[in-house]
Amino acid sequence: MPRTPKKPAAPLKRATPARGRAAASAEAPLPGGALAPGAAGDTPEDRIYQAVFESVMGQRLAPGTKLPEAALCELFDASRATVRLALQRLAHDHIVQLRPNRGAIVAMPTPDETRQIFEARRGLEAALVRLAVAHATTADLKALRAQLRAEHEAMHRFDQPAWARLASSFHLKIGELGRNPILQRYLVEMVSRCSLIVALYEPPGNACCEHDEHEAIVKCIERGDADGAVRLMDEHLLVLERNVCLQTEARAPGLRELLGL
Repeated sequence: MPRTPKKPAAPLKRATPARGRAAASAEAPLPGGALAPGAAGDTPEDRIYQAVFESVMGQRLAPGTKLPEAALCELFDASRATVRLALQRLAHDHIVQLRPNRGAIVAMPTPDETRQIFEARRGLEAALVRLAVAHATTADLKALRAQLRAEHEAMHRFDQPAWARLASSFHLKIGELGRNPILQRYLVEMVSRCSLIVALYEPPGNACCEHDEHEAIVKCIERGDADGAVRLMDEHLLVLERNVCLQTEARAPGLRELLGL
């Protein structure tokens, strides 16, 4: 008996924008580390996590700053078990380092580690930008434009944590347009770790990402210029890496002041 031929699937480019975005979002990994959203609750563990995270992103906590459990217990009126859970979350997101028998400190990425992370990120973003140019719909480009407006507003409010999250979110949004959840999952980790490095080591007052450079990349995507978008993204990430200064000055304030309490 003859088989009815299957109807060919429509190219992703022609799919309805809402369905395309929903499918990408369903498979997209959640950002952590320097991209982590605000705490879902108001438990002592959440408050400790957010206080350390915001203080690192705001450059109040320098790399290598000690985070004694006893001091955190007193500052947040929390048990030692709660403090340890918060520190474990922070360590998982590469914000702090847990040293056996010596306590926790704010993470101190080495120059070699920094170079390797940025190198891996440039390779991932080059592949994903090229895919984004191939797959981006009109609705996707409209969303990127809305992202650029939000960045611009945060920049002019001088809201450093929001600015950092939005700048990093721009890169993740472009990664999502590539419609490759495996590459995107690796990008989430690389962007998160780069964002932390920038927050720890970039001189105060510098932009974590230059808004004008993001806009130029979007223009290339809009006109279908994959080579131009890849070249601009690579230059953008190289500038971001060069702005990182792995030398920090010793800071005298106590932990209470550093945590903004």
